[in-house]
Formats: sequence, C-alpha cells, structure tokens
Amino acid sequence: MTLETVRVTRYVTPLREGGSLPGIVEADDLGTYVCKFRGAGQGVRVLVAEVVVGELARRLGLRTPRLVTLDLDPAIARYEADEEVQDLLNASPGLNLGVDFLPGAFGYDGPKDGDGPGQGAFAGIAAKVLWLDAFTANVDRSWRNPNLLTWHGDLWVIDHGAALYFHHGWSGGIGDPVRFAQQAWSVDDHVLRSYRAGLPETDREVSALLSPDVLAEVVGCVPDVWLEPVPGAESPEALRGAYVAYLAARLATRQWLPAAHGGAA
Repeated sequence: MTLETVRVTRYVTPLREGGSLPGIVEADDLGTYVCKFRGAGQGVRVLVAEVVVGELARRLGLRTPRLVTLDLDPAIARYEADEEVQDLLNASPGLNLGVDFLPGAFGYDGPKDGDGPGQGAFAGIAAKVLWLDAFTANVDRSWRNPNLLTWHGDLWVIDHGAALYFHHGWSGGIGDPVRFAQQAWSVDDHVLRSYRAGLPETDREVSALLSPDVLAEVVGCVPDVWLEPVPGAESPEALRGAYVAYLAARLATRQWLPAAHGGAA
C-alpha cells in the first residue's frame, strides 16, 4: 500500500504555530493540504513518524486526516515574497507530506458535558489515543500542545512527528528492538490522562487489530525517498524491516503500557 501522490499547484500561507513552518497548499486534485516539508530542519524521519503513527491511528478506528504525498516543484518559490518560505520550498523538491486540511476545525480544549471520564463513547476514543501514544512513545500531546482537533463534533488526532523517537538514534546503526519494547512511557503530562482507566479494555481490543503483518502494511506506506540509509539498513526495504521489528517487539510486551490508575507502569 502506498499513499496517493498529488502535485502542488499553489502555496497559500505558512502555519507558524510549529517550529518546522508547515504551510497550506493547493494541489491538482483540487484538495487543500497542510504540507510538511522534507527540507525542514527536523528532517525526513519526522515525516516517517507522521505516516506510520497516522496510519496506525486509522487502523485503530481513530479519526485522523487523510495523508498524501505532495509532489513539489521548487519553481513555486519564485512567487513567494517571504524569504524563509522561499528557502523551505527550494529545499523540498519532490515528495513532501500532505495532511488533509480540515476547514473550521478548532483545537481540543477539554471534554464537554456528557463526555467526562468513563462516560460514553468519548472515553473509549480517549483511551485509544492514550494507547496509541504509549505504543509509539509519542511525547507531544500535552495541554501545552494537545495535537487534537475537534471537527464536526468529533475528535481528530494530528501531528505525530514526535513519536518513534528510537529512529533518531539510528545514525550509529540499528540498535536492539528489545530496548524500545521495554521502555516505559509516562502518562503524567498527557492531555487525556484522566481516561487511562480504559486502557486495559482498549489493550484487549487493539490486540485483535494489530499484528506484524499490519505493521508491515503501515510501514509500507512510507515513500522510499524518506527512508534514508543507516548502518545496518542501507536500503528502504531493510529500513522498513527495522521499523517493523521495533514495533512488533513493543507490541509483544506491555512494560510500556501505563497502569490504569496512577503513573507509568
């Protein structure tokens, strides 16, 4: 499985909330996307994490915007007056990540009446978000930066570039997946930590949805050009195998799963 590729036809405006300066663009499918640039200072591994965790979220039944690859011609930069934007466009030829723009969505600011801890469907959704973030070691869903949107009354998960921290240590070579598998994850700063009582039930449900084959399918969505060689995994195929090995090892353990009550397990 691969992501659909569309061509950027117009750069619209920057989004200055994040450090990587994503931008709103239009594409030849008439869609509008948040473009996350391969030339941003955080590098392509952030884009890999966005795809892997976003597609995992989709398979868990969480709402998350559709992802595409955006084919960018740097010639678009000639029409931009902002030098910072020009530099970013010129540094990002080829495939970038597109996240479907949700017009009118607003940031999550807490549960509404009737969807508090343990109440209704929201509690189950919140527990799934917690499980996903624990499984992928996402450290960026706090009240300072919830990375959750409310759109048409539903909760949407976005911005997963801070997950899968293990791949930032691969410059020296692929390490041991067991270390990541056993690494605890703290729920203490998470925006949805009050819903952790639902984690045991969610864990049982998710166990039936994920498998090494599903993990391989998810990692297969990442374009080859974002899979930069590292010692021990010089080809895109080998690097995909490393991601699957790390995630499968974590799926086979539960040391990382926070306790239903209290802090990290």
